Amino acid sequence: MNYPGRYWHKLDDGRIQCDLCPRFCKLHADQRGACFVRMREGEAMVLTTYGRSSGFCIDPIEKKPLNHFYPGTSVLSFGTAGCNLACKFCQNWDISKSRDMDRLMDSASPDEIARTAVDWGCRSVAFTYNDPVIFAEYAIDAAQAAHVHGLKAVAVTAGYITETARADFYAHMDAANVDLKGFTDDFYVRTCGAHLQPVLDTLTWLVHESDVWVEITTLLIPGLNDSDKELNELSHWVATELGTEVPLHFTAFHPDFKLTEIPHTPAATLTRARRIALEHGLKYVYTGNVHDTDGGTTYCPGCGKAVIERDWYEILDYALDDDGACRACGTRLPGRYEHFSAPFGSRRIPVSIHRQRSSAHS
Repeated sequence: MNYPGRYWHKLDDGRIQCDLCPRFCKLHADQRGACFVRMREGEAMVLTTYGRSSGFCIDPIEKKPLNHFYPGTSVLSFGTAGCNLACKFCQNWDISKSRDMDRLMDSASPDEIARTAVDWGCRSVAFTYNDPVIFAEYAIDAAQAAHVHGLKAVAVTAGYITETARADFYAHMDAANVDLKGFTDDFYVRTCGAHLQPVLDTLTWLVHESDVWVEITTLLIPGLNDSDKELNELSHWVATELGTEVPLHFTAFHPDFKLTEIPHTPAATLTRARRIALEHGLKYVYTGNVHDTDGGTTYCPGCGKAVIERDWYEILDYALDDDGACRACGTRLPGRYEHFSAPFGSRRIPVSIHRQRSSAHS
């Protein structure tokens, strides 16, 4: 069943306009938006994927990636079909570009999702795989259910959302990892079918006008968005407009979807990007999708000690107290922290939302 959608209005010419993302799709009867999952039905907008997921997995929170948001904990991850960007390099294209939704869907109510996360010992629920902006109503309800059960809500998103919907959506999120795809509008237009400025606006608003914990990820694609010039401009913008304490992740591309002719990102590219960002004063810069202990480790800005040593998603050593302060010098690191007995590790556990389990370790 289709779910009543928010964030739209009727135009004078009889069409209705979706006000959720900057595409502002204008729809005649029974037309779908560019995201495929928001549709005009009669005289209203509906969400066609409410309560219908593309699968559930238990992941380490570091996989989102979030390195400063309850590190070492596990998160119940899920998404739906569809997306409001058209990234040629999409690494979840079988989900985000699906037009055969019934093949993917696993029915789940917001409360069932939250209860399953509790049963598996998760600290949070993440809306990921495709962009939760396009299933905002479902994500908001699931976030509210998570909060009722003492869980946190995480959005893994491209940040392509309008000012109209932004405050409502993020009012229910505790953390967001925002994909900053590149740092030129040309890259966004040619490779993602979108524009850069709305993403920068979202990031600025999140960091300065919300309580959401924010980390940024940029997937580096050889020859497309990995030049020294672009990396310098991106790093400078983050440092000056968002602040030096916002964590920035540079992750490795692998050939997929419509960019199969481009090779994997060399580890040296990630190391170079990290060095450039650190030179701009950013304090927490990480490399991802590679084995790089130095690039995955969190260092105390006060004494320089490695306080969370990582290899990929695996925590090798942890030297923060329950408030996130360095045990060596007492400097408190930005983020959200609490006591955990042992890190979840690099496991990925597919789960059925309807089969209740007593523990993530059973």
